[in-house]
Amino acid sequence: MSDDTKKTLGTRTLGVKRTVEGKVQQQFSHGRKNTVVVERKKRRVLTKPGETPAPAPVEEEAKAPPPPPPAAKEAPKRTPKTSEADETLSRKEKQEKLLREAEEARLAQLEDARRREDEAKKQATEEEAKRAEDNRKAEKTASKAEEEAAEAVSEAEVEAEAVAEGEADASGGPALDPDKPAPRSFTPVAKPKRPDKKKDDGGRPSKRDDRKERSKLTVNRALRDGEGGVRSRSLAALKRAREKEKEKRAHADDGPQVKKARDVVVPEAITVGELAKRMDEKGADLVKSLFKMGMAVTVNQTVDQDTAELLVTEFGHNIQRVSESDVEIGIEGDEDKDADLKPRPPVVTIMGHVDHGKTSLLDALRGTDVVAGEAGGITQHIGAYQVKTKEGTEITFLDTPGHEAFTAMRARGANVTDIVIIVVAANDGIMPQTIEAINHTKAAGVPMIIAINKMDAEGADAKNVRARLLEHEVVVEEMSGDVQDVEVSALKRTGLDELMEKITLQAELLELKANPDRAAEGTVIEAKLDKGRGPVATILVSRGTLKTGDIFVVGAESGKVRAMVNDKGEQVKEAGPSVPVEVLGLSGVPGAGDPLTVVPDEARAREVAEYRADVLQRARTTQTPTSVENMFSAMAEEQAIEFPVVIKADTQGSVEAIIGSLENISTDDIRVRVLHSGVGGITESDVTLASASKVPIIGFHVRANAKAREVAQRDNVKFKYFDVIYDLIDEIRGEMAGELGPEKVETVVGRAEVKEVFPAGKKDKAAGLLVTDGFIKKGLHTRLMRDDVIVSATTIASLRRFKDDVDEVRSGLECGVLLEDTNDVKPGDTLEVFEVELRERTL
Repeated sequence: MSDDTKKTLGTRTLGVKRTVEGKVQQQFSHGRKNTVVVERKKRRVLTKPGETPAPAPVEEEAKAPPPPPPAAKEAPKRTPKTSEADETLSRKEKQEKLLREAEEARLAQLEDARRREDEAKKQATEEEAKRAEDNRKAEKTASKAEEEAAEAVSEAEVEAEAVAEGEADASGGPALDPDKPAPRSFTPVAKPKRPDKKKDDGGRPSKRDDRKERSKLTVNRALRDGEGGVRSRSLAALKRAREKEKEKRAHADDGPQVKKARDVVVPEAITVGELAKRMDEKGADLVKSLFKMGMAVTVNQTVDQDTAELLVTEFGHNIQRVSESDVEIGIEGDEDKDADLKPRPPVVTIMGHVDHGKTSLLDALRGTDVVAGEAGGITQHIGAYQVKTKEGTEITFLDTPGHEAFTAMRARGANVTDIVIIVVAANDGIMPQTIEAINHTKAAGVPMIIAINKMDAEGADAKNVRARLLEHEVVVEEMSGDVQDVEVSALKRTGLDELMEKITLQAELLELKANPDRAAEGTVIEAKLDKGRGPVATILVSRGTLKTGDIFVVGAESGKVRAMVNDKGEQVKEAGPSVPVEVLGLSGVPGAGDPLTVVPDEARAREVAEYRADVLQRARTTQTPTSVENMFSAMAEEQAIEFPVVIKADTQGSVEAIIGSLENISTDDIRVRVLHSGVGGITESDVTLASASKVPIIGFHVRANAKAREVAQRDNVKFKYFDVIYDLIDEIRGEMAGELGPEKVETVVGRAEVKEVFPAGKKDKAAGLLVTDGFIKKGLHTRLMRDDVIVSATTIASLRRFKDDVDEVRSGLECGVLLEDTNDVKPGDTLEVFEVELRERTL
């Protein structure tokens, strides 16, 4: 076969290209190439007579094993002449021949492999067809079973439990275990036979029946849809079916329906809609009942507790009244058992008139100098200190101000104390604040000790003091009474030991005890806003032990104890009963005298604090007039001129004292209105408020910051700084008096009776008078009265006697007058003449 006619399996003719000497590049189908080395030396071939010599070996292609040669066919016998002829072939022809033979062997091998592959594909196709036929038969069988299962599910549709568990009914359907996966669609499942459906010409079910079967919800499909669970649509249908059954049974019952009485919790105020929800009634029914009671309300309106009780009772329910104050129930612990009580230090409060030496006496007892730190040498804050006696016992002292403005502080000190020491100066005797301190002590029901101070001063008379005390029902021991007294001198430090002995004796008689092993409770002695530490409160612990980290509620504020500082400036970790400490960690500045209680968690603390803040807000808020008549009557009552101010002080007690003093100096003509009061320095917001209202800012022991001063200078806001409360009250009293202006004082100087009226000119009328009292003078103010009712207030423009102008007419004489701007004069009227004097006003 020649090279031109040789084509095998549709491939192109193999081409051979000589690259280098001794190497040949082969090109195969699909673009494959290979370079082989051809051995050039001739080999001697030894053959038997009649056999074809074997071809020369060719080196392996790229050192890869050559494909196995095809089955050797019997070659035609060659003569020695042929073998010799082959040996004489040129090198090129031998190479081409060898390549052709190798290609033929490779192609033959490929054809054999392709033939085996075709046979395998054919066999696989037959097996797949057989498997598909088996699947169709299995699907046909499964669909019949699914139809039966679907019929069973539809019959038991109202039984949700049976469907949810996938059980079959008694009709013979197979039970499916929900814990096991559903069988595959091609797995044959043995099912009872059913009559054959319509089939097409090929013996298969018709397409219409097939679509119908596929559209049905079967148990297997339902289980596969929700990972073993029934679809939600079926559960909803079951639920609706059960509700319908219940409704049918309810309507089928002809007996009367018995309404269930409920326990309805009703707060102090509740909306009609919320009340209806708690009663399980319709809101429209409640609105109708209220309308019958004469109240036209809507569902969203609020009714009080009494009205809600009427509605609850009318609808046959039981009411449970609750109050917003119930949030405080249980915040204070139970009473302590006697076995848990332990002795505690006494709390002693020093009270008395201003400048009688209270703080000096405490300085002598403590060995410190507190007076030097107070402005003006008077105490304007309540202080708490602890003093250790020679015997080693501790006594807690509270120092209160003696000025009249600090009445609330003295009352607060008397309420939280065990013993009161009333300091009376031997040279001054009993003074107003001394009497007030005695009354506070009696009201608190605590024992008192009279300390007669300044015995070293000139004119000191202790006997006079004891005698004056009898006027206020205070009988000392020297006068056969039960009140202890001691003569002391804070300056000379005399009598101090005797005073401490009397305090210790009185404390032993009281047998003071408290339980330290419980949640702490205490009272705010003083509170302030510190620039570096924030809100700070001085707490006197009454029972329990206050520890760092405790969560507490104090008044309308809550917080957590971050740190505690004692009266010596040392940080402490805990404070027991009768120990005063400064507490840091409050959410705001509490009010002086507010109770402090430790609570379990922050949520409870915030809840109680919010309730108390809401109560305070409602107390500060003025109620709006409910009608136009009430509004005008309220406006008529507001006749006094208002003097608005903004007050900032260093402590809460000082704010309280300043507000009380300013309210005391208010009169019916002018009264102080505090727009805002607070603790701490004057800030920009305070200046903004004062600027909008055009009012001054009063600063007591505080100053304005740089930003506030800048805004105040721009908006022309006045600052009034004070360090002594005397000066503050005197300054505000003077400004309030100046706001009213000079006081007008009227003095009636004469009265006259109108006898006759004459025309005077074209429009005016002259009155002929008889002066009955005093005198009448030209230019004075006068009131014309008719039947004791003022007709007009005017002045005398002209006064004549006979035809002469005169300046004054005395009692018993007749005269004629011409009144300014009035002609309403009739015989019988009375003319009252008075003078007006302007005097400087004082409050």
